[in-house]
Amino acid sequence: MFETSADRSQSNAEKYTKREKLFGTEDVLPLWVADMDLDTPDFIIHAIKKRLEHPIFGYEEMPNAAFEAQIKWMEKHHGLLLKREDMFFSPSVLTSLNLSIQTFSSEDDEIIIQTPVYGAFANSILNNNRTVIENPLIEKNGDYFFDFEDLEKKISPKTKVLILCSPHNPVGRVWDKEELLQLASICLKHNVLIIADEIHCDLSFKKHTPFTSLSEKIAEQTITLLSPAKTFNISGLSISTINISNETLKEKFTKKYQAIYLGEGNVLAHVAFEAAYTHGEEWLKELKEHLLENIALLKQQLKEKNSKIKFKNPDATFLLWLDCRALKLNDEELHQYFVNKKLGLSQGISFGTGGKGYMRMNIAISKKAMNSIKL
Repeated sequence: MFETSADRSQSNAEKYTKREKLFGTEDVLPLWVADMDLDTPDFIIHAIKKRLEHPIFGYEEMPNAAFEAQIKWMEKHHGLLLKREDMFFSPSVLTSLNLSIQTFSSEDDEIIIQTPVYGAFANSILNNNRTVIENPLIEKNGDYFFDFEDLEKKISPKTKVLILCSPHNPVGRVWDKEELLQLASICLKHNVLIIADEIHCDLSFKKHTPFTSLSEKIAEQTITLLSPAKTFNISGLSISTINISNETLKEKFTKKYQAIYLGEGNVLAHVAFEAAYTHGEEWLKELKEHLLENIALLKQQLKEKNSKIKFKNPDATFLLWLDCRALKLNDEELHQYFVNKKLGLSQGISFGTGGKGYMRMNIAISKKAMNSIKL
């Protein structure tokens, strides 16, 4: 199924249009943006084509059937019991994150992120005139862990929110339940709200524990952000959900939500969202197998070449966190090292503290493309 994929190089795909700007050449395989260079599943395309048979594309509400499809999926695959009345449409997880920051903190308040982490977290905090507090992860032989002692020290009366990346981008950790419970206990103790970005949860190779499922008390202090966009390669359709079970938080959020007015999304996104969660199980199983094969291919190549580049197999995501420190290159040299090999990767330094000497590589590509990579 994933032997080849459609050519996007002549489309308006961001990862291709920005090659010259970011890498100084168009002659690179762009492996930086976290979307897949794999065909969107047929069942989603068929659902969209079916909707296109109706000649009117006026305003529509996001149908309850779409929300119910996500509810059933999350219960079956992650044991998470969502309720329709707790769910909001949002065009993207980043929209949801920024809206939540605006709703549940004030200017100059502190918001914690656990670096190295998706760079848009820090940007969202700074763009809203809040203060970024880094609680760097602990790295041990390629494995990453929360630093609870540092977290306790960093929390102050001005700390209002912790943004949890679960599974984690870019290090690929699926957090154990015990780790999450300890994190939750600290946040509950200090009345810190948790915004859980769980967009990669369906791309887990081991059991993912939704943060809000830990306990009713924890759920009352958690906002969960979900989307099928990464899993089924429909990021360009702009659709996700925000989940808030605490009635007080939900009432406060609703006022901001209505003031901003995000609308209900576009009609094609609705059918894609529902189709993904209704028909996606078998396709996702095959996708994960393909991703593991790509990971194994790269690992074998590095081993055969006795490469100084190494990585730990991720617990989740289609992103590899390449440890290039043994190359002893500065950040610009490291960037150029991969460009010279015709690869466009994300620089580790863009993920904050702990990213120096690393590169992030997207391996959600066809087998043909994977075999073309020569490191």
